[in-house]
Amino acid sequence: MTEFWLISAPGEKTCQQTWDKMMAATTRTNNLSTNHKFSIPDLKVGTLDVLVGLSDELAKLDSFVESVVKKVAQYMADVLEDSRDKVQENLLANGVDLVTYITRFQWDMAKYPIKQSLKNISEIISKQVTQIDNDLKTRASAYNNLKGNLQNLERKNAGSLLTRSLADIVKKEHFVLNSEYLITLLVVVPKTAYTEWQKTYESLAEMVVPRSSDLLFEDSDSGLYSVTLFMKAVDDFKHKARENKFIVRDFQYNEEEMKADKEEMARLSTDKKKQFGPLVRWLKVNFSEAFIAWIHIKALRVFVESVLRYGLPVNFQAMLLQPSKKTMKKLREVLNDLYKHLDSSAAAIIDSAMDIPGLNLSQQEYYPYVYYKIECNLLDLKV
Repeated sequence: MTEFWLISAPGEKTCQQTWDKMMAATTRTNNLSTNHKFSIPDLKVGTLDVLVGLSDELAKLDSFVESVVKKVAQYMADVLEDSRDKVQENLLANGVDLVTYITRFQWDMAKYPIKQSLKNISEIISKQVTQIDNDLKTRASAYNNLKGNLQNLERKNAGSLLTRSLADIVKKEHFVLNSEYLITLLVVVPKTAYTEWQKTYESLAEMVVPRSSDLLFEDSDSGLYSVTLFMKAVDDFKHKARENKFIVRDFQYNEEEMKADKEEMARLSTDKKKQFGPLVRWLKVNFSEAFIAWIHIKALRVFVESVLRYGLPVNFQAMLLQPSKKTMKKLREVLNDLYKHLDSSAAAIIDSAMDIPGLNLSQQEYYPYVYYKIECNLLDLKV
């Protein structure tokens, strides 16, 4: 399970007592969750009006930054297409795995100075993550174009003989070139019709050069044959060939064009390799930046909401709980019992919701204590 519940409760005589009480209720007898203190520094409170407005702004910012974190993670998985098992080890925050970063969270004073107002700190984060989002769009677009062009060329060089490029199959010596009268055609013949081809190709039209057909290449279904004939017989030959299910490919031997195609493919392949390393490095760095920003927003939200709910002076304990899937329901009940005295209206909502089957509480997720969910499983890996 990589889901965390970030909660806060008011300090009793001391914040340590709040912590001890929560620990006793959730771990001593029933082992419902793994818990950590979540340290939030002394931030500037500001006025009540500002806090109320900020509460809404931070909720929107939280959603936006989470979406950017997920986008960067997902694009990392797309770029590491052949080694998706390596994705998780590249998704780090400050050089450590995400669970370690969250459970040992320390406010980054250099990036987000606490002498600044809460609004300023949220604006710093907003600007930073918007920049990451814009850069990601630009870099992803450039890399995807390159990848798409390369895939199109690769597709042309794969597939069946009816559609694939023939440039890497045929050679100069397979053709009669620079003749005033003669031309060499390439014909796709189903494997089941090889004998039929050998018997009939000379008589499909007048002026076919006897014994001029050679098998140049085979795939699982067909073979590619060459055949030489007089130019004036080409239309007639194509028509008769089609009637016999032999398909004449529209192909002219042109060394310059074939060379240009090969060079283009080599260039795109080299460009893709050149861009891959720097792109992965950029994704690693900026995933870390965005994730760190996201957890700082969670800290800001806990701080703002705790002051709005529990009042001044600032006195609350922020706590990080990691439940297992089996214990979630029970943990929720224990927390509600422990904190229902904080807000009787929230307790009433929860009690009534528990009596109504099918009511989805998560739509409002309002509890007597401050609560935010942090979900560390950020990848939607398509198998």
